[in-house]
Amino acid sequence: MKIKLICLLAFMVLSSGINVAQTREKILEPLKVSQIRGINVFGKPVDNQTRCVHWHSDLDIIAIKFKCCEKYYPCFSCHEEEADHAHQVWPKAQFDQKAILCGVCGNELSIEDYMASNNTCPHCKSGFNPGCSKHYHLYFETEPKQ
Repeated sequence: MKIKLICLLAFMVLSSGINVAQTREKILEPLKVSQIRGINVFGKPVDNQTRCVHWHSDLDIIAIKFKCCEKYYPCFSCHEEEADHAHQVWPKAQFDQKAILCGVCGNELSIEDYMASNNTCPHCKSGFNPGCSKHYHLYFETEPKQ
């Protein structure tokens, strides 16, 4: 009985003209845009909590709105690979702007609230990756290192 069922399934797939390998590749392509509570996140997200092909640990759950285009991306690399323009950093005078999106709850944080959050979403208490602070200079105006 099992052999007949396997043969029937194989016949159905082969006779349908579907190329299984091509179908699988299309399914595995990275998303170009995902949404968190109606907010678009561009780049190469791999899930609905803003993880991307570059950064996808349990704690990689924020997207950053880029100053240059006002679009959220999971990371700097996603912006560089997808955007058709150079990035700009947020000046300190605008750190009151909402530019951080929690991928878990969809809450938008100002840059100053994000920097003061102790790597925890103040709304849902999800943990953010503390290593992101090593990359602040890519997104935000920072003091030159001495």
